Amino acid sequence: MIAAFFMGAIAMGFGAAGLFFLRYWRESRDRLFAWFTLAFFVVAVNRAIPVFKPEDHEVNLLPYVVRLLAFLIFLGAILDKNLRRT
Repeated sequence: MIAAFFMGAIAMGFGAAGLFFLRYWRESRDRLFAWFTLAFFVVAVNRAIPVFKPEDHEVNLLPYVVRLLAFLIFLGAILDKNLRRT
């Protein structure tokens, strides 16, 4: 039960970070903030799913693939920001 509480708290933290980046994107319309918003929301959902879904004792690769996708979004956003010509 305590593990579910902490997983929910971690998911809430990632969701809050996503909301901050959403606010910055709305103010500046910079794509970096939009991509960071998406990545933080993906990580938040990834952290919240185990709370609602009973844990299997088999190896499940889906959470790791989703986390990899989020980190690739972060990397792509940083590369886009640094390589973009303004």
